[in-house]
Amino acid sequence: MTNKILVTGAGGFIGGFIVEEALNRGFDTWAGVRSSTSHEFLQDDRITFVDLDYAHPEKLRSQLTVLKEKMGGWDYIVHNLGVTKCKNKEDFYRINYQLVCNFVDALIACDMVPRKFIYMSSLSAWGKGDEVNHTPIKLTDTPRPDTEYGKSKLMTEQYLASLPDFPYMILRPTGVYGPREKDYLLMMQSIQAGFDFGVGYKKQLITFIYVKDLVRAIFAAIEAPIVRRAYFISEEQAYTSSGFRKYVAAELGKRCVIPIVVPCWFLWIISVVAEWIGGLRGKTSTLNRDKYRIMCQRNWVCDTTPTREELGFIPQYSLEEGVRETVAWYKANKWL
Repeated sequence: MTNKILVTGAGGFIGGFIVEEALNRGFDTWAGVRSSTSHEFLQDDRITFVDLDYAHPEKLRSQLTVLKEKMGGWDYIVHNLGVTKCKNKEDFYRINYQLVCNFVDALIACDMVPRKFIYMSSLSAWGKGDEVNHTPIKLTDTPRPDTEYGKSKLMTEQYLASLPDFPYMILRPTGVYGPREKDYLLMMQSIQAGFDFGVGYKKQLITFIYVKDLVRAIFAAIEAPIVRRAYFISEEQAYTSSGFRKYVAAELGKRCVIPIVVPCWFLWIISVVAEWIGGLRGKTSTLNRDKYRIMCQRNWVCDTTPTREELGFIPQYSLEEGVRETVAWYKANKWL
């Protein structure tokens, strides 16, 4: 019998790649997307779409009850639904925390708990690492998130851990990049224009995970005989902003890129103003106070030893290889 998998947030950057891989692996694949969400990268006829109302528990339970009668339930759920920026900080907790609680509670109430519930969290849930010696962030460290995004993710992790016998797996990726992603695209567009903006003058080590490697980690978590564990997902090598610039510039054929370093205090002013203007327009701003704290963090190195030893997962893409493939896609699709 074919295993059934539900991918929530399937219309997003990462979600589309998860769906593609699930189809490639022969899963009966369900994509959780709102009717208003773009289906641009969800064109395969084998996909079954479902629009669940996470905000209204009674309606959600009714939807799940009907689905249970029709198809039984899902063997695996990858909960990829979430937001990284919001107009109001309360929305982080409403979407990244409360909606997950509603969904999990409804699964339990309807006796539709899957064999595994993969929750996509973030390295931001652990907060700042050692910014003096740059020692890797470890699973055993006490989490100290300093962003609303990170706090909302950590709250959800703690909620899942509080449920007796609930078969969760938590993945905490670092910066995810790849084709279709738009935040790193902005950085690449800046480099294409001949400028590379960095933040702060102190040493900063940043880490990355290519989206296709992240998807491989998700399925490694599905296949592993493990539940109720959490893992950092990252390429094992750390980089500086100049390293990232070098690879992007090479793929864009830019021989001269001017590095411009913005002081953290100045970025704070810009972020607050941008967030305020976005609020007046009723839109989210790419630059905001949460993003400021993320950009000013100096240590994004994490210990992936448990990921390697317990899940058998080792990234296949180096940053250079991932950037090459990403830039090629952007060029082919006229994003660059």
